[in-house]
Amino acid sequence: MNFWRSRILRACLACFVLLASNVGRAEPSFQNIDISGAEYGRDFALLDSDGKTRRLADFRGKAVMIFFGFIQCPEMCPTALQRAAAVRRLLGADGERLQIIFVTLDPERDSPQILREYAAAFEADVLGLYESLEKTNETAKAFRVRFRKTPLNGSYTIDHTVTSYIYDPQGRLRLSVPYHSSAESIAADVALLLNASPTN
Repeated sequence: MNFWRSRILRACLACFVLLASNVGRAEPSFQNIDISGAEYGRDFALLDSDGKTRRLADFRGKAVMIFFGFIQCPEMCPTALQRAAAVRRLLGADGERLQIIFVTLDPERDSPQILREYAAAFEADVLGLYESLEKTNETAKAFRVRFRKTPLNGSYTIDHTVTSYIYDPQGRLRLSVPYHSSAESIAADVALLLNASPTN
């Protein structure tokens, strides 16, 4: 009897250890769209306003929120950037671990100096990036961002995808953020990414 009791106790202990080892490994429940493992948006090589090439690896250890737009955008781009700045504030001290990136789809008009000033108007640490029109097209395609020029009053505007993307501190694309998502929902998701273990 003692033999079987000992076997049962050992089996129960093994189950407990297995369950305990998996605590904290469950995938977090996000409020925005979970695209973990996506095959697109893996990296970028774009210029900052000082002409330095920036890549995703430059921000390892931080969550990264990236949005594509253009400076003369009348509503959607400034709204998305205001929301991103609000997310940073909602995170409190952890806001320093969120890098906001704005990629212009209009390098013909958005000069490096204008891009720097525009980005800083929303949040001091917002980083504006650009490249040649050809490279911009390549990058947008790699991120599944669609855009096109539309004539407007002798000039043009740009119709474009208004989705934001968020990477975890290990540089993995994790979330797709619709335009209508609230700052509160995004901040909650970023907090999960910042506080998840590196193995998640």
